[in-house]
Amino acid sequence: MLQWLADLHQSFTAFNVFRYITFRTGGAVVTALLFVFLFGPAMISMLRLKQGKGQPIRTDGPQSHLLTKKGTPTMGGLMILAGIAVATLLWANLFNFYVWVVLLVMLGFGMIGFYDDYLKVTKQTHNGLSGKMRLAIEAVISGVAVVIIMTMGKSGLSTSVAFPFFKDLLLNLGVFFVVFGVFVIVAAGNAVNLTDGLDGLAIVPVMIAAGTFGLIAYLSGNVRFADYLQIHYVAGVGELAVVCGAVMGAGLGFLWFNAPPAQVFMGDTGSLALGGLLGTVAVATKHEIVLAVVGGLFVLEAVSVIVQVASFKLTGKRVFKMAPIHHHFEQLGWTEPQVVIRFWIIAVVLALAGLATLKLR
Repeated sequence: MLQWLADLHQSFTAFNVFRYITFRTGGAVVTALLFVFLFGPAMISMLRLKQGKGQPIRTDGPQSHLLTKKGTPTMGGLMILAGIAVATLLWANLFNFYVWVVLLVMLGFGMIGFYDDYLKVTKQTHNGLSGKMRLAIEAVISGVAVVIIMTMGKSGLSTSVAFPFFKDLLLNLGVFFVVFGVFVIVAAGNAVNLTDGLDGLAIVPVMIAAGTFGLIAYLSGNVRFADYLQIHYVAGVGELAVVCGAVMGAGLGFLWFNAPPAQVFMGDTGSLALGGLLGTVAVATKHEIVLAVVGGLFVLEAVSVIVQVASFKLTGKRVFKMAPIHHHFEQLGWTEPQVVIRFWIIAVVLALAGLATLKLR
């Protein structure tokens, strides 16, 4: 009898691994990867059948794109978001409110991007949902997410901006943190959206940033690691490592089909949602400024567009041959693989720089 009880206890002990965030993060990576691998081909076939001519290609963009990318279906972000959602629901602690907040933003931004892609595909035009309307809806979704984070988080810390390299420096914005948080999330979503212009260009930096913030979330959510690194401890935020793991897995699966020449584009459906997800994780972990470092490539792409538009309106001259900046390098003679791989290298370097801020205090 005693031996039977001992064997029973040993059997249940084996399930203790499911308590560990690291184990469940690994499970989320594999689950999301397999989901996209298994269901990706069918989804691509469906998108190609429904869309016919595929995503409309910019006539004012690089002329090579009119030949190499014509007819490629878009909205491939659907397979990424589905993989992330399934893996998160299977492996994350669903009693953790951070998980639901991140999923809320991801799916909300994904719906905005889906409608924008739908308008572009059905009308075969680049004019989808109006910019003002899109930003307004994004702001509302982000505002709800930030208010939940502020309400459920630790008083004082949840409304403050933490600065890298300083262990105790906090700027408490109070209710104005809503504005700051909304800006971070909306800016991240649209910056990733602007980066998505070449095969594989956006998804790999997104995976790199997700992996980086998965580690940051794990460390920030562990009181011992947070104390050792002298970063701010945020109870419960470690669970977001599972979500970030799902992003990495789904991203790897998508890259299989998005590698040049791409079989499918992620479209606004994926880029807006993934950027919004990263922005929300940054707000939740109190590493909003570090996001600007880790996601520096996205910042560069967004700034290049802002500078180009501002310069043309004020002076009538263009700073870059074409914006976003990845098209500028194409116009300089770089091949698409050269642009993409070199930008990946930049993303890795920036991620390492962002991680360095954790210890340099």
